[in-house]
Amino acid sequence: MTAGEEGAHTVAARPEVLDGPFTTRQLLRLDEALRVADRTTGLTFSVYVGDLEEPVRAHAEKLHGQLADPDKSVMVAVSPNQRLLEIVTGADARKRILDREAKLAALSMVASFGGGDLAGGLISGLDQLATHAGRA
Repeated sequence: MTAGEEGAHTVAARPEVLDGPFTTRQLLRLDEALRVADRTTGLTFSVYVGDLEEPVRAHAEKLHGQLADPDKSVMVAVSPNQRLLEIVTGADARKRILDREAKLAALSMVASFGGGDLAGGLISGLDQLATHAGRA
């Protein structure tokens, strides 16, 4: 199998990627926002969009715990269908992003989500979280 066939197979095996809430342009903007946040802070940022099981916070923390380096990770978990948002910070990240700062970023994201801008809200929130974390 060639690399091109493998890539095509991957997309075909994951049709939910094509049916997600974001356009290709929005996905590219989100990817760039994640890379910039990672690069400038030395932390690892991630976004989860999908339903969250009850208890919501525990489910978000479980997802966060599955990341490669949870202590240095920040995860924004949002469930548009449930109208829920959780920001989970690992032990090292929590020292650099205070709860108050995470709440401010969450309020900003929720305002954008309320206006129908899921991608813009996530991008803005990632930028705010990275700004609060500061440089590595």
